[in-house]
Amino acid sequence: MTFPVDYVFLHGGGQGAWVWHETIMALQRQGGTGVARTVALDAPGCGSKRGRDTAALDIDAVVTELLAEMSAAGLKDIMLIGHSQAGTVLPRLVEKQPSLFRRLVYVSCIAPLPGQNIVQQMGSGTRGSHPDEVGWPFDPQTTPANKRYPPMFCNDMNDDESAAFLAKLGRDMWPAQTMRASDWNYDHLGGIPSTYVVCLRDGILPVSWQETFASRLKVQRQVRIDAGHQVMNTRPHALAEALRYEAM
Repeated sequence: MTFPVDYVFLHGGGQGAWVWHETIMALQRQGGTGVARTVALDAPGCGSKRGRDTAALDIDAVVTELLAEMSAAGLKDIMLIGHSQAGTVLPRLVEKQPSLFRRLVYVSCIAPLPGQNIVQQMGSGTRGSHPDEVGWPFDPQTTPANKRYPPMFCNDMNDDESAAFLAKLGRDMWPAQTMRASDWNYDHLGGIPSTYVVCLRDGILPVSWQETFASRLKVQRQVRIDAGHQVMNTRPHALAEALRYEAM
């Protein structure tokens, strides 16, 4: 039997709530009694909050703002779905207000080691150049910015899909201080049900690193989808099906 659950989505870096449109539409088309509400949040500086001065905001300020929005909307029994950079925020949200959440779902999320910020976790070289860094699918020292995004985000998109996505990418900016945070704590996560969606063709986070991050986040279950980093755009129905199953 499926019980109503509020689906709350949080986007990754360089994106906004708009990135979840296809998946939310897929959830609605698939129907069923398990969908109470679907809400896509914007981090400060992103989407509906684009253009805000976020220089003074650290990651805890972001958490406080997002929790206030969920509370104001009357959301409860939440399945919280985060993508990519949002993996650094989900643990703090549940630590601050654990009773609000039914399940956490990490979609190809990063989870740096305590003492390591996002930039350090990703590294400054190519993949395999350092065992403690994710690395990049190109040489970051010589590859122009406009050549970096397609292999990262669009490796499972056709030309038209890639052009449409890249036209939206990069106008949204998380507060700069969130990239410098390093005081991560995952010890409390074993007490809440959680799932990690592994994207098998991810151009940013290789499968082995996604599995490492899933272990750090103490998830109970992994789900695998044959998609790139933007699974919510390229395989929205597959992701929606997985989310509906996880809500049971």
